[in-house]
Formats: sequence, C-alpha cells, structure tokens
Amino acid sequence: MRGRLLAALVAVGLSTPAQAVTITGAGATFPYPLYAKWAEAYHAITGIGINYQSIGSGGGIRQINTGTVDFGASDMPLKPGILRKDGLVQWPQVMGGIVVVVNLRGIAPGQLRLDGATLAGMYLGRLKQWDDPAIKKLNPGIVLPDLAIATVHRADGSGTTFTFTHYLSEVDPEFRAKIGESTAVAFPGGLGGKGNEGVAALVARTDGAIGYVEYAFALQNRMTYTLLRNAAGRFVSPGADTFQAAAAHADWTEAPGFYLLLTNEPGRDSWPITSATFILLHRHQPDPEKTREILSFFDWAYHHGDAIAERLGYVPMPPEVTGLVEEMWQQKIVGPEGRPVWHRGGP
Repeated sequence: MRGRLLAALVAVGLSTPAQAVTITGAGATFPYPLYAKWAEAYHAITGIGINYQSIGSGGGIRQINTGTVDFGASDMPLKPGILRKDGLVQWPQVMGGIVVVVNLRGIAPGQLRLDGATLAGMYLGRLKQWDDPAIKKLNPGIVLPDLAIATVHRADGSGTTFTFTHYLSEVDPEFRAKIGESTAVAFPGGLGGKGNEGVAALVARTDGAIGYVEYAFALQNRMTYTLLRNAAGRFVSPGADTFQAAAAHADWTEAPGFYLLLTNEPGRDSWPITSATFILLHRHQPDPEKTREILSFFDWAYHHGDAIAERLGYVPMPPEVTGLVEEMWQQKIVGPEGRPVWHRGGP
C-alpha cells in the first residue's frame, strides 16, 4: 500500500510549487491505473497535483464522509437516499470490466469457459474440483486437472466485490440467498487479498486459484482470464469492445443520482460484469476555488482523457452522459453563499 501510494505521488509530481493546488482523493482500486495516468498527464499540463490513494471503495466512502479528502471514489454507486442524507453528489467517471482470472497449468488466456451458475458454485463451495462435471461440460476438449479450486476474493471493502456479487446474485438464486451482494460479504472459504493487486498476487502464486480483478490489472500482470457466458447465451472475451457493448444499453437519463448497474446487460457481445466507477463530492463546498480545480480535472479527463482510458482497456463515458454530469455540477454543487461553483463550459 505504502509503495503504491508513493509511486502515485511521484507520478503526479511531488515537487509541485508551493502555490500550486494539490487535490486529494481516495477510494476504488478499480480505476487506479487510469487515475494515476490521468493525474500524471494533467500535472504535466497544469502543475496541479492529484494525490489519489487506492484504498478500496469502502475506504473512499468513509473518507469523503469524514472530510479527510477532497473527493471519494467508489465502484458501488450510492443510492439517491444515501446521497441526500450525507450531502453528497456522485457521477460516473469511466466504465470498465471485471474479469475472472485463473491459475491452471496448461490453460491459456481466453481458453477456459465459465458461466454465472458455475462461477457462483465455486464461490459457494458447491464445486470443489476443477474436473467437476459442471465445469467439464462447458469445456469439451480441454483436459481439466484433478485439482482443488482455490477461490480468491477481496479482503477489504470493495466496489469490485459489490459488482461481482451483484452479478452472481442476479444469475444464481442460491448465491443471492446465502451470500448476497455488498462491498464485503462472508464467503464460505477461500483466500482474501487487499485490493485488485492483492487478489492478482494471490491468484498468481496459488495453483488452482480463481479470482476477480479489474481488467487493467489482468492485462498488466499478464493473467489468464476466462470467457464468460453472457445474457444472450454467448461466450465472450473481456475487452473494450465487449465492455462498450454492455455500456451501450445503459440509460443514464433514467438513473436518479446516476445510480445504475451494468451487470448481465442484454446484447450479443455484452460482457456480463461491466461496471462504471463513480466520483463522490460534497454538495456544499467551503472553498469554491479549489472545488473548481477538482471539477476542472474531471472535466479535462472527460474531454481529453479518452485515449489514455482506451489504452488501458477502460470505456470513456459518452458525450451525452458527460453533458448530464456537467449540468448536475452546475445545479447541485454550491459554495458557502449557495452560488453554483461550476458553469457549463468550464469554471
């Protein structure tokens, strides 16, 4: 954790001039690779530092509520009632996918096929061996080992876990009844790792392991990902195209507080565990100038950060959504005198 934060601070420029603004944020590990690259590029242009701590969505929600950071980040959107109660606004900043990764000798990336029920069975402890008939049925022609399945999950409060368990609860009634969906759930067994990095590391060093991580972490660590059967009944591979196919069905105009989940979306090519990641900010801001700097960074990311996002396998928010977000900034984020902090087209 300490090394990761130090690397992020170096990337965004620890030596910014004393008069330069430094923006602090904390939360989801899902967008961390992207936020670090955006921060590096933005610092080079503006001299403004972005200190983002990748501590998990639960930590990001806690820190924005206690006021220890300028913005929070969460992969689990907060419901409108909670936003009102806590005096917060939220918006989707980027979309991506959660992928299933395995450590099975002789299995190549994209070779193994799974579906939601089989995946749920593994995490319930219902399926215990890799050569279980249910897994073999999905993978004719592949020799699966007589090896115990070692499930790996997040040990910290995680929006990635929320999205993953929300998906499994959608597709498997037993999982919904026994485990359910949350940022932290009581899995009946397996290994726990902190952050996407921790899960990736555990999977990489455990024979027979299976886990769930954000797509960029799977790419960066050259992990063996699986195909998943989607709502249309097709086995699809994770990637920008299949994440975009799922995102195409999202109707943000009908989502109060931008509360919208993108799992198990319809569509021939949709990846079934697609997710947006969200920024959290207080509605009432004591320092309008600094707030404008915060919003300017996220506005810059919307309008100039797409190429960076796409290189890392994320899906940028479409212009019609960014327009809705900027309208919300103008209408709901205000300074001490109740005046809007943001004006359409920039500060």
